[in-house]
Amino acid sequence: MEALAARLSHLDPDVEGVIRVVMFYDTLMRRRVDLAALARATAGLAECVAGIRLHGTGRTIRMAPDGREAAPPASASITTAITLDDEEIGTVWLEREGGPGALDEAVLDRLAIAVATVVERYGPARTTMADPALVELVISAASDDAARNRALRLLGFPADPPVFVVAVRSEIPLEKIGGLLCPARPVKAAPLTDVGIILATTVDPARLPEGVRAGIGAGGCPHRSWQDARTALRFTTARQPVIRYDDLGALALLARIPEEDTRANADVVAITRLATDPEDLRTLDAYCATGSVRQAADSLHLHHSSVARRLTQIGKSLAVELNDPAGLTRARLALTAWRLLGE
Repeated sequence: MEALAARLSHLDPDVEGVIRVVMFYDTLMRRRVDLAALARATAGLAECVAGIRLHGTGRTIRMAPDGREAAPPASASITTAITLDDEEIGTVWLEREGGPGALDEAVLDRLAIAVATVVERYGPARTTMADPALVELVISAASDDAARNRALRLLGFPADPPVFVVAVRSEIPLEKIGGLLCPARPVKAAPLTDVGIILATTVDPARLPEGVRAGIGAGGCPHRSWQDARTALRFTTARQPVIRYDDLGALALLARIPEEDTRANADVVAITRLATDPEDLRTLDAYCATGSVRQAADSLHLHHSSVARRLTQIGKSLAVELNDPAGLTRARLALTAWRLLGE
């Protein structure tokens, strides 16, 4: 390469400079530098501020020629898009007073290639919050496998491990929930439609704090996992705030019943009437969850005889024999179906 540069320099004084730029970035990539080091090295080479911005994370890196982070931004003198798999994933630029220099275009071309290589190899810098558009691309049924895999790569997920999708409702910031749910592996979070969504390579429900409602989809196809996670979220209650879709089993079929059919069911109508009395609803919920009068009484902090009397009245209003296994099953199904209506 040195000999080629020397020969070409006799033909065009800029050719040697371009080849030296190429060699400069080849050396950086062999050293496996990160994005900050790329920006710092570029600023030193160009003797002006160099910048990198990734669309997926919104992260911007600006370095001055002295190797420090640059002061408040000036206008870019020359800009180049970063592309990966024919998709623009970000921008690189130089901030030079008096317009671009003779080799600035070559410098930015090589910088853009180097940044794309770093993103493809390592993913973007670790951050929990992600661009909602990229997350939506991952879980959309309309995305093909190539687009979905590219979005996952831009979000920093490796190619092989499955990705779990978690649907969340909480007042706690999503980035905190994501960090707790998957502390040592890639995890991304974004607000989407009416719920928060978390993408993670592993999920530890025991780490979720109080006040979080979460439905966890199965690992595998992110689109299917998102649908399953939203379904599981609908089944969550204050008593059971975190539910894995796989644990629902046949109960998941209730979510597929048309809403008008659910509302018209006699047992669900009876639960709707019962729900006007919060104490009766809590009593029935505790009994359905435990299947035992004494355990229900313990959870409600009441005497078991008081709970037994109340359950007798509740059974009459529902026209269901709650002491009978079949009657208890009916009550459980009706209560679950009523909750799915979001009443």
